[in-house]
Amino acid sequence: MRWARRGSAMPDAAPADAGGAIAHALARLAAELSPELTYHNLGHTQADVIPGVARLAGLSEIGADEAQLLAVAAAYHDIGFIQVRVEHEQVSVWIASETLPAYGFSPQQIEQIAGMILATRLPQSPHHPLEEILADADLDVLGREDFFERNEQLRLEFGTVNPPMNQREWWPGQIRFLQTHAYFTPAARALRQAAKERNLLILEHRLRAAADAAA
Repeated sequence: MRWARRGSAMPDAAPADAGGAIAHALARLAAELSPELTYHNLGHTQADVIPGVARLAGLSEIGADEAQLLAVAAAYHDIGFIQVRVEHEQVSVWIASETLPAYGFSPQQIEQIAGMILATRLPQSPHHPLEEILADADLDVLGREDFFERNEQLRLEFGTVNPPMNQREWWPGQIRFLQTHAYFTPAARALRQAAKERNLLILEHRLRAAADAAA
């Protein structure tokens, strides 16, 4: 056995396997999520939130290492839905904490990822720029053209575990949510605020039209 000479540098720890960790999360979401989850499905994580954090990180001048942690947090932020719907973020943190050491993540990195995941819990409460980015990416859809399609999917998902609501019953709560929501990052505000305000106006118009038609 060859011993390191006194004063010689120890080898650096191997970098975490972010790609493997993300692939693991996406595979579990694909295999284990209920088909009743028409909004919080694989597409929400894979096509909405992971690209969303990458986009906001790039616009926010986030370094490569932190962007990698953001991507992992995005992949795991809703994985708790494979077990529960209420307080799923806590389960997401538990699954991430149990899984990520095998992919080379340190306790400090896992703690950062856990903070990002918990920041997505409504009402959102980020305390760090990375947490703000994930929170904004999670609700990126509020300021997109596909808002109404995705919101309808959310309404249908809600009705699988709660008394179903028709659109006229559903829309007032969505209007209140849009009215009180605020993006945390300058990048998200620049990208999505104007469209979010348009979506709010359209939703208010649709509710008034529905009320008039029912009168």
